[in-house]
Amino acid sequence: MKILGIDPGSRITGYGIIETTAHGYRYIASGSIRITADYFPDRLKQIFDGVVQITSLYHPEEMAIEQVFMHKNADSALKLGQARGAAICAVQTTGIPVFEYAARQVKQAIVGKGNADKLQVQHMVKILLNVQGLLQADAGDALGISLCHAHYQQTASVLGKQGVLK
Repeated sequence: MKILGIDPGSRITGYGIIETTAHGYRYIASGSIRITADYFPDRLKQIFDGVVQITSLYHPEEMAIEQVFMHKNADSALKLGQARGAAICAVQTTGIPVFEYAARQVKQAIVGKGNADKLQVQHMVKILLNVQGLLQADAGDALGISLCHAHYQQTASVLGKQGVLK
């Protein structure tokens, strides 16, 4: 199964695609959608269009995305929520199911502790997917979200509850 992970942002939205196999996980692709527009609605359209392009290129079967967490700045949290919405709507047009995970869940699934820092997550993502060289921060976060979803789905299928973790 191919899983698209999205790390939403109003200036840079990371994406990472993995495939679950009988032998573990396989790295497919990762990168970022770099937003160039200044006008906020145009930024949302760029996110939407970028995610549509990625899904049509790689044909993922599921998408995982990070939930919004409240920053000190409410305006930033609102913009992040709107960026998430643009990405979610882009995949919903194709019928791909969407799963949401808190940042703490992602860190727990990848590193083993919910208070891990970004560098620890990046390091483990590279090890788990056997990625050589540098990994863009946003793309690495998105791959982490993909791996988190794969872990949760694997656990759910072992428990006989596949699809319950929406």
